[in-house]
Amino acid sequence: MEIKGIPITQTYLESLPINKITKYSSGHQKSAVPFVGYPKQHPTEKSKIILIYEPLGDNPAVLEFKLDDITRIEEVSQAVTEQGEGIPMIKLWVRRGAHGMFLEPFEVSEPARFQEAFASRKRSL
Repeated sequence: MEIKGIPITQTYLESLPINKITKYSSGHQKSAVPFVGYPKQHPTEKSKIILIYEPLGDNPAVLEFKLDDITRIEEVSQAVTEQGEGIPMIKLWVRRGAHGMFLEPFEVSEPARFQEAFASRKRSL
């Protein structure tokens, strides 16, 4: 897996401008919120990153953040599929107050069902 043609490894972390994103060192960061998932380069906007949140869970979600809002990146243990394939996972620390996008898969059915599900989702947020 690659972002901007660079594999998601230590090389990726070292290749980003130090003033934009730094590798997580230690301690709790109060000015940012952590999100753990599988990273992907945004397909059309190079200034954004896609994070597949809980990629092996029952309710995976797609999160989108601006790179400028990410303060730190931490490599975490890989997730492993039932077939034994490793999925590289990272922890993104996103600046508090930043705006992200939350994309959630849903089953296409009757419009009324979608509207009900959407309304209940909004109430739970």
